[in-house]
Amino acid sequence: MSGFPILSLMILVPLVAAIACLIADAPTARRVALVATLIDFALGVALWANYDIGGAQWQFTERAHLFAGFDWALGIDGIALMLIMLSVFLMPICIGASWLSIEKRVGEYMAAFLLMEALMIGVFAAQDLYLFYIFFEAGLIPMYLIIGVWGGAERIYASYKFFLYTLLGSVLMLIAMLWMANEAGTTSIPVLMAYDFAPGAQKWLWLAFFASFAVKMPMWPVHTWLPDAHVQAPTAGSVILAGVLLKMGGYGFIRFSLPMFPQASAQFAWLVFALSMIAVVYTSLVALVQHDMKKLIAYSSVAHMAIVTVGLFAFNVQGLEGAMIVMLSHGLVSGALFLSVGVIYDRLHTREIHRYGGLAINMPKYSLFFMLFTMASVGLPGTSGFIGELLSLLGIFQLSSWVAAVCTTGIILGAAYMLFLYARVIYGVQKNADAAAMPDLDTREWLMMVPIALGVLWMGVYPESFLAPMRADIAALDARLAQARPVGDSRLAAAKPATAAPLAPPAEAR
Repeated sequence: MSGFPILSLMILVPLVAAIACLIADAPTARRVALVATLIDFALGVALWANYDIGGAQWQFTERAHLFAGFDWALGIDGIALMLIMLSVFLMPICIGASWLSIEKRVGEYMAAFLLMEALMIGVFAAQDLYLFYIFFEAGLIPMYLIIGVWGGAERIYASYKFFLYTLLGSVLMLIAMLWMANEAGTTSIPVLMAYDFAPGAQKWLWLAFFASFAVKMPMWPVHTWLPDAHVQAPTAGSVILAGVLLKMGGYGFIRFSLPMFPQASAQFAWLVFALSMIAVVYTSLVALVQHDMKKLIAYSSVAHMAIVTVGLFAFNVQGLEGAMIVMLSHGLVSGALFLSVGVIYDRLHTREIHRYGGLAINMPKYSLFFMLFTMASVGLPGTSGFIGELLSLLGIFQLSSWVAAVCTTGIILGAAYMLFLYARVIYGVQKNADAAAMPDLDTREWLMMVPIALGVLWMGVYPESFLAPMRADIAALDARLAQARPVGDSRLAAAKPATAAPLAPPAEAR
């Protein structure tokens, strides 16, 4: 596929389809959106099939000069490839989840999702600072509309809170980008990943980017927008918010904070670990007392994202690989859990846990899928949730045993709230006649559940197929971080870089 602009095409297809949806009637808009997302998924499969694991670090590169200081520059490494695949895999499922539940302004709804797909791909493929920022920030607009127009009773409050939290954090990132471009004389992300900024400047640049990525993840205590957004968003909005949009924060740490500011990353590792440990314990305890299924899953997402940040700042290969697998697994599992909630919400129009019970009797197929996704969220061996959490905890254990111990409590608490949820919804006596009369999965819902279930099992049984494209890029990042790596529990308290020697240059192109 040398010379073929597949990344630009993957961005263009949903944009064209979005315009078509705006002028089409409801049935046509649904079909156009589904076809467009399936085309993008097919292009993503072709992208993965043609990705050369032993080739250059940056592949499928495209560059066109648009005007002074701004280039249309696209390209991917193995990390971006996996996140793009996650995006294009979930998007047709989101369209299927909205097929019957969205009845008003269907064309605009489908257009918003297609626009969001184009922007998500752009975030992961952008190789120019300003282009990344445009894609990163523009993604707020369609999600803001999806929550604010098609959300629940308190959708206006939730949409404004989501928008303001994520926008304000990114203002500092833009200021930092302007300074970086002036200092380094380039806006090329691959070049900046190899540029050695002064240690004093790294500290302020890291904090500026952290303000944006911490909100996007979200990290405690700037996580409060997430439960409100999830509860008020329609089912498909929750799926794509948890499945992909939260991963942009982790991708930002991998692409910017760690390689561009390694010494500052080591210096502030204590801050990341402190916030992550609080998030793991606190949000897990909060999840235990929730009565709303969506809110429970939303708080569990904060706890799982804390495992991601701990793995990223473990400064070793195991932690980085584990963080990536947790992100991919969480994208599948959290999306599937929100879909599972949406299935029964469409029947009973309530998310209150006490309104259900005994669904294993009248919905056995649904109960089976829900059990698989619950076990994957808990981290059962053989599912996608196990290997990522294992690698992340192994990575952080090499740096600090007590941080690993605190984070491990999140797995125990996660098992408690997820199994408690499953038991109250699926088992027990059928106390409500309307819940007992709900039909099992129909063909459309079956087609949504099966692909995710297969992905969860595939990643759990053979994670190497997902790790292989990323391994060389993670090794290159680890080499970049080597001379700034904190060592041991005693060094964690001081949080000082291991040496003041110049950083090692990044690994040569594969």
